[in-house]
Amino acid sequence: MRLLLFLAFLAIPILEVWLLIQVGSVIGGWPTVGLLAAAALLGSWLVRREGRRAWHRLQESMRTGVMPERELADGALVLVGGVLLVMPGFLSDVVGLACVLPFTRPGMRRLGGWFFDRRVKRMAAASPYANMFPPQSAGPVRADVPQAGPHGGAPRGKVVHGEVIREDRD
Repeated sequence: MRLLLFLAFLAIPILEVWLLIQVGSVIGGWPTVGLLAAAALLGSWLVRREGRRAWHRLQESMRTGVMPERELADGALVLVGGVLLVMPGFLSDVVGLACVLPFTRPGMRRLGGWFFDRRVKRMAAASPYANMFPPQSAGPVRADVPQAGPHGGAPRGKVVHGEVIREDRD
């Protein structure tokens, strides 16, 4: 994961500069700078408007006692989109607009939910405590039926059927 992040932080600025050079060679230097400035201004206006809307929806859900999952995700996406729109570059502007615009935000929310769901499951599986509490069976444990091992499947070792008697010592 660290290598992937390193490569992303290395490749994305190179791609942004290459894209700026390509656009600048087609439309010229000053129009490219003007386009970047216009995108930043439009982005800041959009972030302000959508951030305000997300904040009001968050307050409304808190007032009604509803868990604000969607509202929190929208607020985070508007924040990320705002940062990307202020950064110079066309690629970051496209991704930032996808995070900020109200009709593309649900798709970005699903993409983020899918990514974080996968990440949390992977981290939970790698945890040293992952098998501390094995999944519970659906019904009561019967003494006459062999129970599964710690990772499912057949029981490990020899199964000794018996009865536990506890003596209370005073």
